[in-house]
Amino acid sequence: MSTDPYGVEVSKYAERHFISSFRKKYKGAWDITWRAVEEELKRIETLIGINNYVETIVDRKNILICKTEFRVAGTKESRHGSGNRCIIAVHKDKKLVRVLLVYGKGDVSGSRETDWWKGEVRDNYPDYSLYC
Repeated sequence: MSTDPYGVEVSKYAERHFISSFRKKYKGAWDITWRAVEEELKRIETLIGINNYVETIVDRKNILICKTEFRVAGTKESRHGSGNRCIIAVHKDKKLVRVLLVYGKGDVSGSRETDWWKGEVRDNYPDYSLYC
C-alpha cells in the first residue's frame, strides 16, 4: 500500500446535479464538509475495507467502484444516518479518485437506492457502465 495521496477529481455531472444543491442548502458548512471528504478520498487506500464508510461495490482490474458515507459539518446526524453518499471510481493504477455522484437520501428516486445510483452511473458515465 502506497502512502502517496490520490488525486481527487469531481465530475462535471456530480458538480452540476448534486454538489451545487448541497452548497446552496448548507452554505459555509458545505465547504468544510467537502474539504474533509476530499482529504479522506486522497487516502482512499487506507479506508477501503477498514471501516464502514467505504464499501467496495465492484473490484475489476485497476478500477474499484465504491460507495462512501459522509455527514455535513455542524449537523448532529451520523455519517450513516445522514443518508449522504458518494459514488466514486478508484483508479489504482493512476492513483486517482473520480467522484461520480454525491447525493442525499432525498435525491434517490424509486425504492432501491442501489438500483437508482447504478442507473445514474450507467446513463451518465459510459466509461463506467460496464461496472454497474
